[in-house]
Amino acid sequence: MKLSSKNSKSSPKSYKVSYKDPTHKKQLTNGVYQLLSTEVADRKIIALCIGSDRSTGDSLGPLVGYHLSQFKNCTFDIFGTLEEPVHAVNLNDKLSEINNKYHNPFIIAVDACLGKLASVGHIQIGSGPLKPGAGVNKSLPSVGNIHVTGIVNVSGFMEYFVLQNTRLNLVVEMSKIIADSIQYSTQYLKQQSYNHTI
Repeated sequence: MKLSSKNSKSSPKSYKVSYKDPTHKKQLTNGVYQLLSTEVADRKIIALCIGSDRSTGDSLGPLVGYHLSQFKNCTFDIFGTLEEPVHAVNLNDKLSEINNKYHNPFIIAVDACLGKLASVGHIQIGSGPLKPGAGVNKSLPSVGNIHVTGIVNVSGFMEYFVLQNTRLNLVVEMSKIIADSIQYSTQYLKQQSYNHTI
């Protein structure tokens, strides 16, 4: 896959694409790469995948973490998987652990969110942090240097019930796409960095 140059004037600060779009892989990988290449420098990359495996809709983050953990050649560390999810109860502890373990890490925050009906099934990427738990009125710290969110269902009414009754197939498909985008973009970034040192 050919990615756009990091010096491109059209590099996105935010991007949104449907998981059904046949070009989603290229678009999302390129978008994540653009955000990484302009900001990450030599910092350690952390994929912080937020959510709970006890709720179908909220399991997007742990599923992304699980898929990422299956890659054999990751160039980043992963927090939040199906086995060890990062959620509202332990998020502050995990953030403290990350900050104690790494010097100035670059965090890719991944989470599910609710949105308008027409946006369900879309994946969004953007610079800056996300606010986990905002859709269900939880007060949690903002996290991430860049963020990736998947709109899994409709907001506006009985959000907990909506998350519990989200289709698993949608969440699984979106999680695979997000994981691939993070993996491919970081691999390409590593390749580019290697090429510049030889």
